[in-house]
Amino acid sequence: MLSRQVVLTTVLGLLAVLLSPLQASAFTPKPPPLTTPWTNQVSVTDPLPEYPRPQLTRTEWQSLNGVWQFAPTSDLNNPPTGSLPEEVLVPYPIESALSGIQRHADRMYYKRTFTVPAGWSGRHVQLNFGAVMWQSKVWVNGTLLGTHEGGYDAFSYDITSALRAGSNEIVVGVWAPVDTEDIPLGKQRVNRGGIWYTPSSGIWQTVWLEPTEPTWITRLDTIPNVAASGLDLTVQASASGQPLHAQVLSGGQVVGEASGISGTQFRVPVPNAHLWSPDDPFLYDIKVTMGSDSVGGYFGMRSVGKAMLGGFLRPTLNGKFVYALGTLDQGFWPDGLYTAPTDDALRFDLEQQKALGFNMVRKHIKVESARWFYWADKLGLMVWQDMPSLVAGRNASATGEARYETELRRMVDNHKQITSIVQWIPFNEGWGEFDAGRIADLVKSLDPSRLVNHNSGSNCCDSDPDPGNGDVIDDHMYVGPGIARAPSTTRVLQLGEYGGLGLHVPGHEWPSGNSFAYEMLPTSDALTTRYVQITSQLPDLITGSGLSGSIYTEPTDVEDEINGFYTYDRQVQKMDFARVRAVKQQVLAAANGTTLPTGKLISFRVTTPTYTDRYLRHIDGVANTEVVNASGSQTLKQDATFWVRPGLSNSSCYSFESRNFPGQYLRQRDLRIYKEANPDAADATFCAHPGLSGGGTSLESAARPGYYLRHRNSEVWLDTDTGGSYRDDATWNLVPAWWRSGADLAVGQVRTFRVTTAGFTDRVLRHRDGLARTDVIDANSPLTDRQDASFVIRPGLAESSCYSLESVNFPGQFLRHSNYRLQKASDDGTDTFRKDATFCAQPPRGGGAGNVSLQSFNYPTYYVRHSSELVYIATVSGANPWDGGGSYDADTTWADQPGLGG
Repeated sequence: MLSRQVVLTTVLGLLAVLLSPLQASAFTPKPPPLTTPWTNQVSVTDPLPEYPRPQLTRTEWQSLNGVWQFAPTSDLNNPPTGSLPEEVLVPYPIESALSGIQRHADRMYYKRTFTVPAGWSGRHVQLNFGAVMWQSKVWVNGTLLGTHEGGYDAFSYDITSALRAGSNEIVVGVWAPVDTEDIPLGKQRVNRGGIWYTPSSGIWQTVWLEPTEPTWITRLDTIPNVAASGLDLTVQASASGQPLHAQVLSGGQVVGEASGISGTQFRVPVPNAHLWSPDDPFLYDIKVTMGSDSVGGYFGMRSVGKAMLGGFLRPTLNGKFVYALGTLDQGFWPDGLYTAPTDDALRFDLEQQKALGFNMVRKHIKVESARWFYWADKLGLMVWQDMPSLVAGRNASATGEARYETELRRMVDNHKQITSIVQWIPFNEGWGEFDAGRIADLVKSLDPSRLVNHNSGSNCCDSDPDPGNGDVIDDHMYVGPGIARAPSTTRVLQLGEYGGLGLHVPGHEWPSGNSFAYEMLPTSDALTTRYVQITSQLPDLITGSGLSGSIYTEPTDVEDEINGFYTYDRQVQKMDFARVRAVKQQVLAAANGTTLPTGKLISFRVTTPTYTDRYLRHIDGVANTEVVNASGSQTLKQDATFWVRPGLSNSSCYSFESRNFPGQYLRQRDLRIYKEANPDAADATFCAHPGLSGGGTSLESAARPGYYLRHRNSEVWLDTDTGGSYRDDATWNLVPAWWRSGADLAVGQVRTFRVTTAGFTDRVLRHRDGLARTDVIDANSPLTDRQDASFVIRPGLAESSCYSLESVNFPGQFLRHSNYRLQKASDDGTDTFRKDATFCAQPPRGGGAGNVSLQSFNYPTYYVRHSSELVYIATVSGANPWDGGGSYDADTTWADQPGLGG
């Protein structure tokens, strides 16, 4: 769409540029701490040569990127008249290696010369800056054009009156106080370390010239209006009230056009709109003519909203629930810091996230260049856009708050035309938070077309009390995933951060020696397995708790943080990307309602409004719905729990086996639903579809195509669409089971767990010196040994439908896992201990009557396993020495026997 234009304009820019007296050919960037694949591709004569603003294009322009003169200073009021002693490569921040400076300065001057192309004669000339961190003063030929404050927004000057024939001189003075002042700065710190990073001071986005008419277009605010089949367009210009004409094009053909005036919204028809989505990121072109000024651009047709779907309030894209599966993208580079070394590098990060199966990016407390947003739009990644925070851990001054609010307004106003942005996030974890309720309302008033999340991570850290407004409830939980709250009738629920799994990759880490992650793994295989394990928990949160989006930390390592899919230098993939993609597809399919978890226990929750406390259960062999809650009886909870099995008549569909009546299935007979043994296979098979009401799952009978499982007056039937509440009644949330254990242990009894692996069946689970292991113990062994091998079965400390194993001879102490090893420890009252000490009894992986497998409650793919006399929680495909192997199923199967020491 832009390639021909970019080529032409870049050539014009190259022909027109006059280099500074200092020869660019002599300039060499400094070596970075880590080298990316693009470090050595950076041109010192024409870095970042692509047209910098794809959302508003002109055919003629001149890049001023390249080598400028540079000097630190203590005085920004008297611009230098002579040459400056150093060279800097614009537009890389001065702390970066690519800049050639690689150190911080609070105050600095940039200087260069240029000539205006002869073909621009008689027109106005605009000097444009993509972004300068933080305050800048700009002089052309000694004339002060203005002062700009704000490190994340583009700004321009009409320099026509300051120009002279031949060579012209630009001087830019910059003040970059970083965290010594109250300014929006995100994660930049003078003293970097931990989660705070090297500053990015000075000019950090492209500088360019372009000719315009005396009255010219400055911005296109494109708001798609899908319901009205049109584009609501506001053309911002140097003067309001100017007549203009807009055309919408697809494949070069005009599909809609309209006339209006600058500064006033008008509608351009877009009939039969081709909608933009992550799966189909279609973009229209737009051309606007105002007098003799003409600009191009693009936009996508899509709608953003929220709706009660499948029993939960959900965010919507084009009227449908699309689960937002994203990463915490912080936008740092080891060679360029805030500035990607090349446009290919900028695109690479987004391409890789899309290839990994993500459909969304949370741009974390940084605002990127216009080209980054272009790639997000073009590649099809939804964006949650953070406002760069004030300094964390202190209250900002009134001046700081005013600066923040000014920059916040600019961020929203300047990005209304970005198709991919679907959510604004003013605050993160309360860093610099003030007047959160008012600020959320302000953002909504500035842009009512998108959702507003007042504070991502409002459950933690420096957050003020939740004001209750905005569109989103946002929790952070490491390692997670987990949530602390539920969605409401006005706010959707999302997990703004989780994960942070780390891996050391020697030779590819920031040289501070202080690398860290929220949880470290020993190998790439172990890291991948742990990632798959925690991400596999998302479907339960989606269907059971109403979670609508989740953000994994993070796509790449960043300085000391080593929890990326890639190393910081983008040289090493730290996980098995095929396995990452596969689990992403499973999550999205579960959110879409089309894939159910075979071999897992679930419950059917009603989604019809006012009946969402009811669940499908069997009673006397007949399926009904009934209110089920935490205080319900064990029988009720088990009656409302079913195994998901491959369909008896079609393995791509599903059958549902009673948890407490093995071998009996939900089946239809004369359209009524029963629980029976040996049913006709098709009568007991149901195929999953996206919920008919727009969320959840609808289950179509294999025996009666077109008939769906629905509740009616507390009874459960097959039915076709009868109107009324049918679509809600035939939509179910398949949620985590009310009864989590698939096998039973005898609560209150003393039990011993004997090894079932051939050749080791004389060994039993016991504790010794506080650690779990297996030893040969029988009825003739010393009493202490027999008591060490005996445990009182208790209701699970974290979940009453699971179990905890209390030591017979150390009352109040339970088996729990820590760093995978089982050990005996006292209940410290923490949530972590309760989860670590809870195990769900499941049918024996190795089979056998009287046997059981013990599944970790908080690591659901891990089971209690013996290995070389020691006892761990282990998974079938992990990289730890005790994971997997041919004997895994036998080693995780235990004979449940009367206690030897009871």
